[in-house]
Amino acid sequence: MSKTLVVHPSKTNLKLVVKKAIDNFDAYTEVLGDAERNVIKIVDLDGQKQTIKSFKIPNIINQVAYRFFRKSKAERSYMYANRLLELGIKTPFPVAYETRATPFLFKRSFYVSELVNCDLTYRELTTDFSISDHESILRAFTRFTHKLHISGVNFLDHSPGNTLIKRTKEGYEFYLVDLNRMEFGEMDFETRIKNFARLTIHESMIQIMSNEYAKCTGEEESEIFRLMWQYTQEFQNRYHGKRKLKRKIFFWKKKYRDQ
Repeated sequence: MSKTLVVHPSKTNLKLVVKKAIDNFDAYTEVLGDAERNVIKIVDLDGQKQTIKSFKIPNIINQVAYRFFRKSKAERSYMYANRLLELGIKTPFPVAYETRATPFLFKRSFYVSELVNCDLTYRELTTDFSISDHESILRAFTRFTHKLHISGVNFLDHSPGNTLIKRTKEGYEFYLVDLNRMEFGEMDFETRIKNFARLTIHESMIQIMSNEYAKCTGEEESEIFRLMWQYTQEFQNRYHGKRKLKRKIFFWKKKYRDQ
């Protein structure tokens, strides 16, 4: 199996320790997050905390696609992180990525980035309305999303767990994670508003975000709210419809677990 390791030009001194850490990935025990599909582990590289994300081996069709036609999720994460930083948008610093493949099939890939110690993620805003600066964070997050849009960044996985939030003396810092699905280019009005669809089910949060987004753009607040709420409901209907279908298709898994 061939391996391709790419290390950021400013981190070439870490190449050997990065290679060793990826090779020993399965031995590390400090896991970040729920590890439902992909596994993220925290490691110490040369005295600094880093994360290594191991992407799930794709199905056989995608093993062929990633081997010959598409860039891996790890490579795209690395590329997009560098692009975001060039645009002045924060994301954990991209240290390296590695891909592994046979002559005909793609197998594993890993993405290494610096660990960001955040105060919370956007997800907490959707579950804990007692956060003292809840509205302030939400409005700042909306301004941050507007910055993405005017920078031509369409973050296709703009969802609750994918923005880290740090409180600072000046306000808030937002870091994007899980970067492998992005598009770059000018975004029309509907595409920009649709970008909010995955973030919350709460109408009260959408009211605040539509109000703040209207302040940023000068566009009609009532129309922003109407579309933002419409796209949110449409996404939720699709999401729950897919989950219901999966439960029907994979009902045997639950029976197996219950035995």
